[in-house]
Amino acid sequence: MAYSSLRACIEDLERHGMLVRVREEVDPYLEMAAIHRRVYERGGPALLFERVKGSRFPAVSNLFGTLERARFLFRDTLERVQTLVRLKYDPLAALKRPWRSLPGAVAAWTALPRRIRGRAPILEGRARPSELPQIVCWPMDGGPFVLLPQVYTEDPARPGILHANLGMYRIQLSGNEYEPDREVGLHYQIHRGIGVHQARAIERGEPLKVSIFVGGPPAHTFAAVMPLPEGLSELTFAGALAGRRFRYFYDDEGFCISADADFVITGTVHAGELKPEGPFGDHLGYYSLRHDFPVLRVHRVYHRKDAIWPFTVVGRPPQEDTTFGQLVHEITGDAIPREIPGLRAVHAVDAAGVHPLCLAIAEERYTPYAKARRPQEILTVANHVLGTNQLSLAKYLFICAAEDDPTLDVRDVSRFFVHVLERMDFRRDLHFQTRTTIDTLDYSGTALNEGSKLVVAVAGERRRDLWRELPRGFALPAPLAAGRLALPGVLAVGAPPFESYEREAPRIEEWMRRIDPAAVSGLALLVLCDDPDFVADHLNNFLWVTFTRSNPSHDVHGVGAFIENKHWGCVGPLVIDAREKPHHAPALEVDPEVERRVDRLGVKGASLHGFI
Repeated sequence: MAYSSLRACIEDLERHGMLVRVREEVDPYLEMAAIHRRVYERGGPALLFERVKGSRFPAVSNLFGTLERARFLFRDTLERVQTLVRLKYDPLAALKRPWRSLPGAVAAWTALPRRIRGRAPILEGRARPSELPQIVCWPMDGGPFVLLPQVYTEDPARPGILHANLGMYRIQLSGNEYEPDREVGLHYQIHRGIGVHQARAIERGEPLKVSIFVGGPPAHTFAAVMPLPEGLSELTFAGALAGRRFRYFYDDEGFCISADADFVITGTVHAGELKPEGPFGDHLGYYSLRHDFPVLRVHRVYHRKDAIWPFTVVGRPPQEDTTFGQLVHEITGDAIPREIPGLRAVHAVDAAGVHPLCLAIAEERYTPYAKARRPQEILTVANHVLGTNQLSLAKYLFICAAEDDPTLDVRDVSRFFVHVLERMDFRRDLHFQTRTTIDTLDYSGTALNEGSKLVVAVAGERRRDLWRELPRGFALPAPLAAGRLALPGVLAVGAPPFESYEREAPRIEEWMRRIDPAAVSGLALLVLCDDPDFVADHLNNFLWVTFTRSNPSHDVHGVGAFIENKHWGCVGPLVIDAREKPHHAPALEVDPEVERRVDRLGVKGASLHGFI
């Protein structure tokens, strides 16, 4: 269905029983987020908050709360867009199967942005930033944020919508040192298109013009998070997915305005103007701490007469943004493997915070005649993966040879790990990159955007039988406490609290010297942690703790470790120190009093009864 507005989408969801109206007044400070989280966890409906305390605008959340609902939103266009993306990577497909490529041609027409003349609904009202819903999701957040922004910029050297960038970069509406109603914070991470545009604006001695679209057809929101191949604009994608051309115009100050958005904030970013932004409870499950980021000088805030403010809540995955990742995978399919020769499949693991852990399968064809198979071509593929778009931010990359098990699936995480750990050669298969870039939101490294990477590349026959239960009487040298197996061959190990790397390095070396490799032959990975029962209780706990709380260069150890010609290896098993460190960002925790208030809302509020 081609939605012309966010309100049209909401009305359609309501007709189909997929949306609930919250008629009670709800506080945007923590309460709305708490309600959203509970409904999301139950696989519940989208939520229209009709009375937002302190604001005249209603707000909607959980639009993309389930993959089924996201498919429903794009039910008439999803197949056409999949065809269009496939044609981008394989143009010859149109010649091979022209009848299958027709939907892509239809999508290509609706993908063309349309510049309009005259009045548009977005010009019906004006507001100040302080009049917008001031939604704060976590107790330590530095202020309210725009939680589903579509941040639009153009290349100053090549102005125009076809060379524009649309990205979802968080916007802090107030707090910290921002001048009320005159400034908002603009946070963008490394490897983002807006950074290229700002660099060119600085070179030209110009401020960068920024338009922040909020709302509009749901396809516009999704387009802002869609990783697209080079040369395919987010705005053309938005039109194709919406089944309706992206309509825009320029206001009298030269800012691009989305005609169908619910709100548009315009402003300029000036060279050298930075102010503290954050903290913000982010999608790794921790706070992004307070750091200096660009300031947007606000010019105007436009809004529709019937505007609705969309928002989401992020935190430890899974959350609503998990659906974005699932839908991206459905649309792109094997697009990235087509881009990287030899790559069969790749999966950034949502439960580990996406960038901290990446799994891949590739072909190993360099020496098919060799009797003993070893990683060769898959190492080349690994380097290519780490040089591709957002995959370059991967911290741990586990890659294995497709020929060893043609049925292996990167999305079956448990089975993938068992496959890798059964075959890993601890002496040979570990490849480090140190002092390199990692995700801005990842505080396991040594500084903002700085950390290390580990590629684990395996090929060949099984080397060990992994323990699926611990032998009777098994123990580790004190003070280590053998906890429970998180996976076959993966042991969560209780260790004393972490103090400092200077203090811990010799302690860990001593612990490793006291472990007999023969006594742990069925283990491939020891995870040092603060709470082994928590880590072993669920696969997602293991993934989250292990890969968000460790920096490979500092936290990977091993039994019988050695360095040979600058290559690090060990006799085994491998050890990852995933204890909390003093420099880590705090984990997200809810406010108990707010949770009690929401409990009462669930009992008293008729519209919320049964959902929270």
